[in-house]
Amino acid sequence: MKKGPLSDLLVERFETMPPQLQRAARFVLDHPQDVALMSMRELAHLAGVSHTTMMRLARWLDLDRYEDMRSVYAKALRTSAESPLPEPRQDGDGSYSTVGVVAGTLAAEIARLGECANAMQLTAAASVLAESRNLFCLGLRAEHPVAQHFAYTLSRLGRQAVVLDAAGGLGIDALRGVGRGDVVLAVGIEPYCRATIETARQAARQGVAVVAITDSSVSPLARVAKASVIVISNPQSFFKSIAPALVASEILAKLIAANSGMNVDEVVKEIERQLAELDVFWKPPHSGKRRGRAKCNPTAGTAISAFPEIT
Repeated sequence: MKKGPLSDLLVERFETMPPQLQRAARFVLDHPQDVALMSMRELAHLAGVSHTTMMRLARWLDLDRYEDMRSVYAKALRTSAESPLPEPRQDGDGSYSTVGVVAGTLAAEIARLGECANAMQLTAAASVLAESRNLFCLGLRAEHPVAQHFAYTLSRLGRQAVVLDAAGGLGIDALRGVGRGDVVLAVGIEPYCRATIETARQAARQGVAVVAITDSSVSPLARVAKASVIVISNPQSFFKSIAPALVASEILAKLIAANSGMNVDEVVKEIERQLAELDVFWKPPHSGKRRGRAKCNPTAGTAISAFPEIT
């Protein structure tokens, strides 16, 4: 089940819920299939709340009992055509089985980005990003590669995006003077980095539009975002994969390019010409042309590569 039958109502009422109800609602939003398959006590245990909280959540949704909520989800599950994620193979080498399961799980998570609801989210988010006056990318800790990759991908179009990187000295200070017309793409997967949330909130207070790539429609980022792309990020043993978020960022870049009206091929060709002049990328040496020589350390007997000689 991709989306629970009561998800829209949960999101609508989420802000008015007490903290414990929010915790229960978040779990129901993220695990709709479990609501249909598990008892109230089992679900409460997984969500980290009491079973009475689950009963209160049902009443918050205008249902008389928790069993009424479970029945709604069970009916939705029966009519759902979603294929289950691959199960581990029992035969052969366990390592091969792990490879297949992880690869299959990631493939399923990424494939969901192409479903109608997610495609609409991506299209709406790309429209906000494309109209930005100044564009910033925010992703810290595990999500930093997503922000960095998105900025690099846009640079291939000649579009500059500033990466808000606290380690590099471009944290929240870079948001001084920004406001309406500017956009921050913020990436956050649970557990959320505090600095990411606080920076996104500060940007929103300044009138900056926040576009979120996150893992829940009620995540702290989604709640301040003008547009959100919700990605599935199931734990891969001891970590959560950023692969779906990374692919979402590439789709956004592709949509921005498609809607820009520019001749993308010509722009990319010109940028590659400039990079070639700067000798940015490695190229194999021309035959017969001497570009450098490995030098030998006579004491250790180990070849040490040297930089090419400049003539």
